[in-house]
Amino acid sequence: MPELKALHVITGLGVGGAEQQLRLLLRHLPADCDVVTLTNPGAVAEGLRADGVRVFHLGMTGNRDPSALPRLVRLVRSGGYDLVHTHLYRACVYGRIAARLAGVRAVVATEHSLGDTQMEGRPLTTGVRALYLAGERLGRVTVAVSATVAGRLRRWGVPESRIRIVPNGIDVARFRFDPVVREQTRRRLGLPDGAYVIGGIGRLTAGKRFDVLIGALARLPADCWLVLVGTGPRDSVLRRTARRAGVAGRVLFTGERPYVPDGSPGPDLPSLASAMDVLASPSSEEAFGLTVVEGLAAGLPVLYACCPAVEDLPHSLTAGACRVRGGVDAFARALAETRALTGTGRSLPAHRPASATARHYCITRSAARLMDVYAAAVSCPSPSPLEVTTR
Repeated sequence: MPELKALHVITGLGVGGAEQQLRLLLRHLPADCDVVTLTNPGAVAEGLRADGVRVFHLGMTGNRDPSALPRLVRLVRSGGYDLVHTHLYRACVYGRIAARLAGVRAVVATEHSLGDTQMEGRPLTTGVRALYLAGERLGRVTVAVSATVAGRLRRWGVPESRIRIVPNGIDVARFRFDPVVREQTRRRLGLPDGAYVIGGIGRLTAGKRFDVLIGALARLPADCWLVLVGTGPRDSVLRRTARRAGVAGRVLFTGERPYVPDGSPGPDLPSLASAMDVLASPSSEEAFGLTVVEGLAAGLPVLYACCPAVEDLPHSLTAGACRVRGGVDAFARALAETRALTGTGRSLPAHRPASATARHYCITRSAARLMDVYAAAVSCPSPSPLEVTTR
């Protein structure tokens, strides 16, 4: 079979979970892939180009930019693609329509962030759901990143026959614990010797509930610190929360950190994980929970409120992860108990092995499963009515 040529359409390429997952995936897919971003060709776009991937910027001016559709159709037609793969809500709407108008019969979409009440931070209103389902019918397959998301899709009315589960993947070796990197990173961050470091990773949005960790920090001893990795609209709110709680001097905001280092200043995400003593994820609604898996890959004990990546696995594979039900008080208690069991930075073991959960979500396995989805989508012989009428 000749090498498959695919176009990935994504809403933006700033540093986010879906965006970084796409970059990591393209490093392991045995296919000729280009990427088009509707908006924001940020740090991940630079990283993709460094990997040798062609990246196009469509230059959309807003959520409703009708001029973007014909530009995208022309790009799809000119590329001679066998398959179009869309990622994130806006890209799925525009990308599926453009692919069909351009005559590409194999259209796949990955659902990265469908929650019970929201998707990508937007409430799941009747209008959002109707547009989503109308667009879904224009594709051939919807990929769910977890069994939990697949269940949500079924409840929405997406037929079982059109759903495939391909979990997010992780490069476990990139997160392998290194005690030398740990000490270097902690010094670079200005952390005191022996500080007990709580880590939080993700977009600084209301849904991630990082204010819970700030509140928990205020209930813990003064040698406990909180390192928040990410940026977002709640940055200033969280800083004010830390000041009001009297812990601003013990909360570090690192900003965005790419999954794979790009030569940018400052430590990358795996280095930051090595500097932590525990990872806490208080988000109450997740589609997968990639940061939890990253923490487990770094050998960290992990406290989480919601993580389908863990909850979908048998208990025998989830050692190191503990679910916390509740808010500030519950996380403060869980953090204190975890510290009592694992000790401070000075007493950590020299080797922190990756958990079975992290090894289960190996990126090479996810890439192989996605290629099976591609092969099935491309080999399906029957064109749709829209494809017939636009040729």
